[in-house]
Amino acid sequence: MRLARWKVAAGSIFLAALLSLPAWGDTTTDRHTAMPGTLNYVEGQATLGDQALSVKSVGTADVQDGQVLTTNKGKAEILLTPGVYFRSGDNSSAQMVSTSLTNTHVALNEGEAMLEVDQIYPQNNIVVSQDGANTRVLKTGLYEFDATTHQIRVFDGKVDVYTGDHNVEVKGGHELTLNTSEKLKARDFNKKEIANNDDLYRWSSLRSEYLSQSNVNLAQEYWANGWWGPGWGWGPGWFWNPWYAGFTFMPWDGYFYSPFGWGFYSPYWAYRAPLVTGFHNFDGARPAAIGRGFHDNEVRAYNGAGGLHGGGAGDFHGGDAGGFHGGEIGGFHGGGFGGGHGR
Repeated sequence: MRLARWKVAAGSIFLAALLSLPAWGDTTTDRHTAMPGTLNYVEGQATLGDQALSVKSVGTADVQDGQVLTTNKGKAEILLTPGVYFRSGDNSSAQMVSTSLTNTHVALNEGEAMLEVDQIYPQNNIVVSQDGANTRVLKTGLYEFDATTHQIRVFDGKVDVYTGDHNVEVKGGHELTLNTSEKLKARDFNKKEIANNDDLYRWSSLRSEYLSQSNVNLAQEYWANGWWGPGWGWGPGWFWNPWYAGFTFMPWDGYFYSPFGWGFYSPYWAYRAPLVTGFHNFDGARPAAIGRGFHDNEVRAYNGAGGLHGGGAGDFHGGDAGGFHGGEIGGFHGGGFGGGHGR
């Protein structure tokens, strides 16, 4: 209980510090500064308003309040609060309602989108609107929104859905159908079937793997250069990795696993990477080991697929509270707040 109270108090202190600091500056043409709405990846045909997006837009284009991100035959990933990714599927349209760190709101108008939430604080208010309903994210997890079928799916985590004067809680493994004459009620769905057949799910899983690889690469760079130890230099948040041409998330201390089972490490724990779990891979596949440097006494074999997953170090729980930072290495920098934890 004392640990839980400390986490909340520390989160409040760091969030207060974050909000008291001035806005991030833009001193170069190639900006590479993260904020809610920053484009982190794009492929195929996508536009921001009337501006066509390309790989050159990554890290420099932002979806501002009121702007619409549209995909045709293409996909796009934007950053919300640190540790939260919003991914638009083919033929989708999403409008940014609010880019505030404490009130982050996106409206899905057409198509489908997936939300990966690796870190969230009590002070965060992350909302996705669809079909006149507002969905507030309550826990880390994986969420899918489909404006075509009017469905909200929770693979892992928990949300509150508000529509009119009704409020429905939807937990992991359940979906909710909107725009129906029947009483709104969450129902079970087959996560494995969706994971095997949903293109956006599989693309999001691949993006999560790439982001994990980017994190391991960058965390080991920090470790190799001596920025290590609890409370390491720059703190947690979004960090630009020039070798992967995008932002990745770095926890404050320890490590955690994304909803797809991919590991994210602080520099202090980078020498332990990769610890691979695959606990939440709903398609039944286990992630393959990435990076380098894991220890034999910290991994154990599992039956099937001949892979490895995290062992002894998995009981570590790093600090969940983080602070604002602006880290630079090799001419890039990131900013935000966040945290990490073991399984």
